[in-house]
Amino acid sequence: MKTILYYILLAFLFVLNKLPFCILYALSDIIYFLVYYLVRYRRKIVRDNLVKSFPEKDIKEIKDIERRFYASLCDYFVETIKFYGMSEKEIRKRLVFTGLDDVYRMVAEGRSCVCYMGHFINWEYLVSISLYFNDENVVVGDIYHPLQNKRIDSLMKKMRDQYGAESITMANTLRRILKIIKDKNQFVIGFIADQVPSWESIHHWLDFLHRDTPVFTGTEKIAQRTKASLFFVRMRRVKRGHYTAHLELFAEDASEMAEFEPTNRYYELLEQAIKENPELWLWTHNRWKRTRAGYEEHERIRRENRKRLLKNE
Repeated sequence: MKTILYYILLAFLFVLNKLPFCILYALSDIIYFLVYYLVRYRRKIVRDNLVKSFPEKDIKEIKDIERRFYASLCDYFVETIKFYGMSEKEIRKRLVFTGLDDVYRMVAEGRSCVCYMGHFINWEYLVSISLYFNDENVVVGDIYHPLQNKRIDSLMKKMRDQYGAESITMANTLRRILKIIKDKNQFVIGFIADQVPSWESIHHWLDFLHRDTPVFTGTEKIAQRTKASLFFVRMRRVKRGHYTAHLELFAEDASEMAEFEPTNRYYELLEQAIKENPELWLWTHNRWKRTRAGYEEHERIRRENRKRLLKNE
């Protein structure tokens, strides 16, 4: 049954993929009405996130951001469907990169580059950066979390790899990067680092959008270990379906920075970018579901379980 549903979905997506953008955006407008007003998809989470992230804004401003976000989210959905098989000419027109000169300079100096990214619509387009690198000794890629459905995951991977980028699973990140270095190659890899860490992955907290926030630090550890240059990718929307991505260099050598300094700086830049274009960030994530009190309780239980195991040995 699952196989049948998969192929039905695949056929449906194939038909949508062949439609022109004008029809897809009309479809997006319809989906927006259904998702926002009828289904009310994650409206409570989005509203709570916006209210607490922008305490200086009144409810009218919050609702305006909320509506624009859901419209952007629906555009992201149809744009992602259309993205598979998009020609190089078309994607270059729809996403323009700036700041590449600094990336080229760091690579020319023998440095690899870690590009900190956030869930800004349309982040899927960012893998097209591989079109701007022709050196076979430079591995261009992105880090991703595999989907549970292997068929859908395979489809998404093909989409992300279509311009020559290499999709690297989170679990295999360090192993793959060390292999790149061992082969005397360099890398330019994007890390979407604004996700919710598991309890075991929490090693640092900071103030982000007026809230106590646990964050991943794995990206900075990899960057410092490899002495990589650090970039922040700032996404902006020029008009519907057209974006710019500016690669902002904020450290030439991550190993020269203190512990947590790269992560802190990334979140400062991320907060600036969110405040500049709040409707483009993914507010449906329950970004603050991990609390410090919850973390302390988790650690208490973990220590007690460890003591119990040691006692029973």
